This record gives sequence, structure tokens and C-alpha cells, in this order.
Amino acid sequence: MLLAAAIPVYAAPAAGALTKDNGAPVGDNQNSQTAGPDGPVLLQDVHLIQKLQRFDRERVPERVVHARGSGAHGKFVATGELSRYSRAKVFASGADTPVFVRFSTVIHGNHSPETLRDPRGFATKFYTAEGNWDLVGNNLPVFFIRDAMKFPDMVHSLKPAPDSNLQDPNRFFDFFSHVPEATHMLTRVYSDYGIPANYRQMDGNGVHAYKLIDQDGNYVYAKFRWDSRQGEANLSAAEASKLQANDFNHASRDLIAAIDRGQYPQWDLYVQILKPEQLDDFDFDPLDATKVWPGVPEVKAGTMTLNRNPKNVFQETEQSAFAPANLVPGIEPSEDRLLQGRVFSYSDTQLYRVGTNVMQLPINAPKNAVVSNNQDGTLNAGARTGSVNYEPSRSEPKPEQAGQRASALPLKGSTQQARIAKTLNFRQAGEFYRSLPPAQRNNLIANLAGDLGQVRSDEVRYTMLAHFYKADPEYGERIARALNADRAKVEHTAAGIRE
Repeated sequence: MLLAAAIPVYAAPAAGALTKDNGAPVGDNQNSQTAGPDGPVLLQDVHLIQKLQRFDRERVPERVVHARGSGAHGKFVATGELSRYSRAKVFASGADTPVFVRFSTVIHGNHSPETLRDPRGFATKFYTAEGNWDLVGNNLPVFFIRDAMKFPDMVHSLKPAPDSNLQDPNRFFDFFSHVPEATHMLTRVYSDYGIPANYRQMDGNGVHAYKLIDQDGNYVYAKFRWDSRQGEANLSAAEASKLQANDFNHASRDLIAAIDRGQYPQWDLYVQILKPEQLDDFDFDPLDATKVWPGVPEVKAGTMTLNRNPKNVFQETEQSAFAPANLVPGIEPSEDRLLQGRVFSYSDTQLYRVGTNVMQLPINAPKNAVVSNNQDGTLNAGARTGSVNYEPSRSEPKPEQAGQRASALPLKGSTQQARIAKTLNFRQAGEFYRSLPPAQRNNLIANLAGDLGQVRSDEVRYTMLAHFYKADPEYGERIARALNADRAKVEHTAAGIRE
């Protein structure tokens, strides 16, 4: 009886239930499989991999996200302050590293106006002495979701509807009403920070926690932030509308013109550091991409200067391929579930979008020599010679560097598909709301009410109002008043939602 009780009973797939492309039922479409509650995501999660693979191949050849962009070349000079945490040569004192940066909007197409409300991409390719490192982030410090399992769904909801080709608040608020952790990012996107005035006066963020590894293999967790030396400037919805009527390329035009006249924009790179034992000091999960690290000091890692415009936008800006998987010794991904998915997905989408040999293109090729047994494929312009295309080999050895092994992460528990333990979905959204000046709070309320007022479903509308009320009662009440919503119903709905 004990043996029989331990055997799970599986029901046949219900009619209309979610399946994989091979027809097999999906058991969990909300959480990636991880090695225990705090471990990395597992490659054996075929549903996650399939979702990301299929999502990466939805557009030809425009980027699925970040299609509208502008790029520039420059350099990064390190202060040396991170050398005690990371053996990466890019952080050595005085190291002068060439860079290429691509700024972008996320959701809208290649020729969409640069005045639209949208996160802005801030992707930096460092051509280091040890290979290319890509710091791929946004202007905002957090993201909508914490697990890559939901990334294709999130973007589908924000993209134009498949039947009308129109972006529709009914669709994306329907999705976000099931995703309470998005409240923080939605609050930032619908504030004036959702429309930066231009790319020069825009901060950048790595969003995710990474690991910095020292010479002895010890690691700390780190978050990266670009601080614009030009200051930060944003547009209200009214200002953006007026600007768009005259110039919907304003951000690219501003960046190009500033560099052409010798006013080279600069950003300081700051890094927050947490030791592994400090992760449990918070009442939220610091590896959650929907969270910032309040109160954690910053270390200045260096300064970036952009000083040269592309000579050919297609060959440089559009063929540039950024991926969080492009890491160098001394920098590794953390167990952040969204980052773990991006490590696979971004490289995969570039292989599809640009081609198998994307890394041979001049804009993507590292400055140091590539010694690899990867070969052939479409449009291969490499110069590999000889008969040995395998390793190990005595006739043509390509020795490993044992000192460059990945760091060791202690693991415990069993594989699982479950959300993180400490979600704390609403508090930081409320803290950001209260940090805004009164005029910017007014803009936030008006911007949200404008889109949420288009939602036809009472359940979706009141769920979203409850999320904002959970973040801050005044915040939720003001949107409710703008929509003539029932305040008591908002409070009742919020009372049934846990933080």
C-alpha cells in the first residue's frame, strides 16, 4: 500500500489544456525547473527551452525585441576599484577597453517613433583582452517578470494583437493582472522615466545580479549601473506627443549630432556588491530581477566615453549581436532565473537572426584570437586551417586553462518547478511612487488611467487597481478615482492578494 500510494496518478490532458509543440501536456507554465530553491535553471527543462527557441524565431530578420536602435563606438577606462572582487582584466586599474553601445526601444518595430512609452535598451559590448563581454540592460533598474518562462508570453501581450495588428491595453493588462511582480516595473514605465528625453541623458542598468570571481575562485554578487554624466532627463506624455509631431527620430539624431560636434557623452559605471552570505539579509530575494538593492553601497568601476558614430548603420548597429552569454573570466551569471534564460535565448536569437557565423562579423568579433573547433555553417568567412578540428589532440593541442574554470556553487535539495520563496511583489513599487515629486506622480496617474481606462474586463481592471493599491493606498486610490472605480471593491480585492 505504501508503494502504491507513492506512485503519482496522471490524468489525461484536458481538452483545451496547454501543451508543448509535440502535444505533450504542460505541467507548469509559470516557473522554470531549478536545482533546488536557490540553484540555477536546468537545461533539461524542455518546455522552457522550446518556448525560448520558438520565441527567438518569430521575426525575420528584424529583432523580435529592441528592433529600433542607435549605436556608437567608444572606450571604457577602469578605476581598478573592482580588481579586488574580479580577475576580469577589463576592471584592472587604467585598463582602456574599446566598446560599442546600442541604445534601443524594446517593444515597437524598427521604424517606430522614439517618443513611445517603452523601456530603453542599453547594451554595451566590451572588446576586452580576454574576449568580448556584453552588459545587456535597460534604462530602468528592474524588469516585468522574474522567470524566463514568462518572457515570450509577456512580449506577446505587449506586441500588436495577432488579429488586428494593434497594441491593446486589454491584452497586456490581462497578462499583467496575473503577474503581480510586474507592479514595480509598470510603475516605473508609466512614470516619466518611461520616455527618456534622449539617449545621452539616460542612465543604464544591468538589471540582473551577476557574479564577480577573484583570483582564488571566490565570488560576490554584483549589480551594474551606468550613471549619465549629462544628467538624466525624461519627457511627459504631452512633451513626447509634441516632439513626435516634429521628429520621431529625435533620440538617434541627438546622439549622432552630439558626437559629430565633439560633445562626447560619458557614463560612469557603478557596481553594488553583496557577499553570498548577505543574500539572506533581505526580506526579498536579491536575485529577483523585479527588485533593486536599496541601501547597498556602490563602487565606481570606471567611465565610458562614446566618441565615434558608425560609418555603416546596417553593418555595425544592426548586425551587432549582444548576449548575456558573452562573458569573460571573472564575470559569471548569477542564479537569477530571468538571466539564466537570457543566457541561452539571446545567443540563440542572434544565431537565427544574423546567422551561424554572427561572431565573425567585424562588429561582433573579439579583438583577441579565437581558437575554436566550431566550424562551417552559412557564410563562414573564417580562416581555420589544418586537419585537426577536435580536442584533445597530441598533434595540435589546444590546452585548457584550468585556472579559468567556473566558480563552484553549493547546492542542496531536489529539482523543482516553483516560484521563489520571498516574492515581496509590491513594496518597492510603492517606494518608487513615494519618491516621485508631486508633478511626476500626477503624470504617472494620468498615464496609467489612460491605458487602464481602455480595459473592458472589470476583473482585470480591479485586479490591476488592487496591485497598485497594495503598492501604496494613495497610489491605487488616485487611479481608481480617475477611472470612477469603486474604492471599496479595490480595497476588498487588494485584501485578498498577498505581498
